[in-house]
Parts: sequence; structure tokens; C-alpha cells
Amino acid sequence: MELTEALRGTAAIREFTTETVPDEVVYRILDTARFAPSGGNRQGWRAIVVKDPEVRLGMRDLYLTGWDDYLALGAAGLVPWAPLADRAAEAEALKAEPLETGHPRLAFARNLHTVPVMIAVLADLNSLAAVDRDHDRYTFAGGASVYPFVWNLMLAAREEGLGGVMTTMHVRAEEEVKALLKVPGDLAIASVVFLGHPVRRPTRLRRSAVEEFTTLDGFDGPGFTG
Repeated sequence: MELTEALRGTAAIREFTTETVPDEVVYRILDTARFAPSGGNRQGWRAIVVKDPEVRLGMRDLYLTGWDDYLALGAAGLVPWAPLADRAAEAEALKAEPLETGHPRLAFARNLHTVPVMIAVLADLNSLAAVDRDHDRYTFAGGASVYPFVWNLMLAAREEGLGGVMTTMHVRAEEEVKALLKVPGDLAIASVVFLGHPVRRPTRLRRSAVEEFTTLDGFDGPGFTG
């Protein structure tokens, strides 16, 4: 696939057919994704391909716990777990009863244990150069050495004719997920990636124009038009 087409057309896919994905295809995806950049070339990611049905059900249940909270926060008009969110408002929102809604992602949440490919991506906390580690704000720089690998998984899957989605909901239940997957203490849950044959692909992705998020010479500069 031509690179620009892949970059402009790789959407988050959450609806899959029942067609299986052979292990050799999953291996090829991982084999391509491993060339992602990482700080110091330390390659601080680890991956677990989850196939055991009971473990998959456990992963589904742990996802749903965070999903209920996600719905409650969204229903209260909050961005779920935003770093600068009003924690008191969050706590109040989470007192509500779990919502049964027609949310477009509900079927995915309830049935993620049936998605053909489930890959848990771990971050080795000894390998990340988290240059903002000691800031008094939310830290995210360490993810720069892990999430390019996750995105490479998505692109490599697209090349194989698959679709998928990168999720982070399992981070909410990290200790339980680590126990379920027998993950050592110095590793963290970075993402769980789900892949399969898409039921459909979006024909057009909606994103903000460059001028809406890029300015010239300073944050208060004019929109960059090129």
C-alpha cells in the first residue's frame, strides 16, 4: 500500500467479521512493527498474543469495568480522565448507575473477547527515557518509545488487509491485567491492540485542517498555511 494512503486512511476499526487471522499473519505484523523507533534503540516494548478463551474473557471483563466509568464520565459532560479534570466532578459522576446506552462502541466492549487478534503491549519501565518524569504535571514523554510500535502494528495490519484499534482502557485495571497475564512488576500495560478483518472501512476520515492546530513562530501566531 502507498504510504500516504495508509497514513490518511488507517482508521480505528471496532467491528470485525468472524474470519480468523492465521498465526503467520500475526507474526508478520509483529515482525514489521518491531522496526518502530525508540529512545536509544532500547525497544522497551513487550507483546503478548492472547489466545486462551478464559484469559480473553478475563480481559473483556476488566475492559468493561473501565468502560462503565468511561460512559458515566462522558454522560456528565466530562472528558474521561483528562489530566486537568475536576476530580470532584469526576467522583460525583462515577456515583451514577452504570449506563445502558446505544453507544456505537458498546458492541465492541461487550464482545472484544471474540475479536480474532488480541495483543497486549507492555512497556518496560527500566527502558523508557521519560524526560518529563519529575515534572509536576501529567507525564507522557516515555510513551514516545512505545506507542510508535503500537502504531506500526496498526499500519502493518493494514498492509495485511486487516483493521484494528489501539485501546488503553485496560490501563485502568493494570494490576488485575498484569496478574491475569502474569506480567512482572517492572512492566506496565501500554495498550491492548485488537485486529481482524473489518466489516467495513470508513471511506473518509474527518480531521481538523492543518491551520486549525498549527501556528507560526509561537502559540499565538497565525495559522500555518504552507
